[in-house]
Amino acid sequence: MIYVKAFLVGGVICGLSQILIDRTRLTPARILSAYVVLGVALTGLGLWEPVVRFAGCGATVPLMGFGYTMAKGVSEAVMQQGLLGALTGGLTASAGGIAAAVFFSLLAAVIFSPGDRS
Repeated sequence: MIYVKAFLVGGVICGLSQILIDRTRLTPARILSAYVVLGVALTGLGLWEPVVRFAGCGATVPLMGFGYTMAKGVSEAVMQQGLLGALTGGLTASAGGIAAAVFFSLLAAVIFSPGDRS
């Protein structure tokens, strides 16, 4: 049942993204940025944690989950380090994901050569 919940919540998030792409003039980059900010805001308001408990990876893997990870990292770091944690907590919590993105981007750039599309 955990897989079904994750699939449904993740699918709804992706479906909403596709609707925004198809029905608005928003670019995918703006939608993705909005999802990260929305994840931070919903976590700060305490609304995203119940969704994470319900859906697991269906709520933490999409970009709203990245915002959730950053907000949780800031929250925990502020509790431990005070105001300095507000500046370092988000990056510390999401460092693994950022490092993986940089590594796999580099790997893709080494393996595949860009070419002219014309």
